[in-house]
Amino acid sequence: MQKITPWLWFDTQGEEAANFYITVFENSRILDVARYGAAGPGPEGAVMTVTFELDGQNFVALNGGPHFMFNEAISFQVSCETQDEVDYFWSKLSQGGEEGPCGWLKDRYGVSWQIVPTALAELVGDPDPEKSQEAMKAMLGMRKIDIEALQRAVNQP
Repeated sequence: MQKITPWLWFDTQGEEAANFYITVFENSRILDVARYGAAGPGPEGAVMTVTFELDGQNFVALNGGPHFMFNEAISFQVSCETQDEVDYFWSKLSQGGEEGPCGWLKDRYGVSWQIVPTALAELVGDPDPEKSQEAMKAMLGMRKIDIEALQRAVNQP
């Protein structure tokens, strides 16, 4: 059993968001949909929560109303081994959303994601401080992270 489960507060789009997310990530599925009863506080029969799994990680989407909005203080990092993976997740999750700097984006629901190639940590963590700083400088000028451009920045004479 998973000890910690992230809950995402939506106005009314929790089910729509969960259905979108399970199309983006492999090994994902809807686990449960609970509806408001006569006691409320939402309209009777309306979706209250959607429990879903994204690649083995459970989440709950709560349709709690317009009281709270997502912001960048919380984000989900997607670790990518290849540029194809970076491109795939960037394209899917940013569609209808907003691209940000340094591999960050907001999806169409306002949830923040970091699409991060594993090569970034290796290059920024290079023991050679000059190479490390070149990688950092290159990353700071990017929106979607480009692994080849990072490697070129580090390997320039």
